[in-house]
Amino acid sequence: MQISSLQQLCLHLISCAFQRCRLSEDLCRLSVVLKPSPASDPPVVGISISDTGIGSCLEEIRDLRWEGVENWDGILSIRTTGICDTEIYNYHLHIREKNLNKRLTILPSNPKSGAKFSGSEVYLSISESINALLGEFKNFFEKILILKIPNVACELVVEHGDTPGSRYENVFLANELNPLPFSTSNVVRLKSGLLDYVMKHKCRLNESEHLKVGSGMASCTGRRSNSGLIMEAVVVIGEQSEFTSLCSSTGGAKTEVLYFEEFSPSSITQSFCNAFNGIDWKSYGLTLDSAVNQGGQGQLEWDNLPSLFHIDIALHCYHEQAVIPPVWKKIQNNKSLIKKAVKLALDDLKENHAGVLSSRHALKIRSYAPDLARTISGLISSSNDPDFQAECLSLLGLQYQEIGGVTVENCIKEKICSVIDMNDGKPQRSKDSAPFLFEDDCLEEVDFQDYEYEED
Repeated sequence: MQISSLQQLCLHLISCAFQRCRLSEDLCRLSVVLKPSPASDPPVVGISISDTGIGSCLEEIRDLRWEGVENWDGILSIRTTGICDTEIYNYHLHIREKNLNKRLTILPSNPKSGAKFSGSEVYLSISESINALLGEFKNFFEKILILKIPNVACELVVEHGDTPGSRYENVFLANELNPLPFSTSNVVRLKSGLLDYVMKHKCRLNESEHLKVGSGMASCTGRRSNSGLIMEAVVVIGEQSEFTSLCSSTGGAKTEVLYFEEFSPSSITQSFCNAFNGIDWKSYGLTLDSAVNQGGQGQLEWDNLPSLFHIDIALHCYHEQAVIPPVWKKIQNNKSLIKKAVKLALDDLKENHAGVLSSRHALKIRSYAPDLARTISGLISSSNDPDFQAECLSLLGLQYQEIGGVTVENCIKEKICSVIDMNDGKPQRSKDSAPFLFEDDCLEEVDFQDYEYEED
């Protein structure tokens, strides 16, 4: 893997540590400790990335290729041990060294004295702003915890010298807002994690009824290169209150696409973004203005989106079988898989929340519902046949004394809109006959093939 910046290197090392914890069958802890040395010139920050995962981290980082130009000695200090190892192995990895045979220096190991544990620590000392590093690391942890991996707790610590009380600590727990059972599927975890993320970053909006969520999962079968590849998509749509919209840091007309690859935050390409252009957004009442790659992050810009309306999307692509760290590699973006997963998520949201993401065609038909309901209500109320009126009211689920008000009209309008929304929520190619307005229909559908017509 090619590394071009110190921040990219640190995030890669944290990601590797997280994966070792994820693949462990035990509860694990990931700790990132930053210790600045302000007395040095320029200032130096020591970074320790340790975990209690499956161990054997050397295979994951020994082939890293450094292309950066920062002022750094290029040395990684590594301590690692597996559960069955009798020693803790120590190394120095000279990442700037181009000769692979000279990159690794083996140091004396430490005995474990019969103790059974596994884990790794990677330490490096770099010249970097601690505030910039802290911001990057916090953002990384907040994103990775959207996946809600249940057996991993993450800790971010800043130590300011040896002064008592100078230790600053942030502990991130994967289930801090909404704990889930260990048996929960990955897509349900992603769904819950994105909801937590949205609520936390929309001025701590805890009124979940304002949020509508849908999820979808697509997989690749029959292809050798991508066989067993799974793409999960979650879409959250909500309306912010006026107060919340003023506090929110993200504009409603723009959507950041959070992308995860093999259970880790990942960057995307413009080809990835182009997959969003192939989705029929108009069938969901949306108009996509552009889908662009902003420094490895996907951003969707919408046209004519209501000012208090916000859309959040998360995608996770991974292999069905657990991937062992030494064989991690970049997954080739699959446009059809992206489009299918996002479309399934939109369909799921539309099906579970009537009236949300209505197509333009459905909205046009709904605009006629008030006049139609008023006309039908007028016909019922103006009838001189009490039996007819009673039958109509019975079908509406109303009492006879309600015939004179607007109750009948509103009830009919709701039923018409309900049928429109129900029919609009079905995939276009598989729409069945439109449902009846009333549940207790006594009329049956007519099969015109049962009739014979006389020729003129």
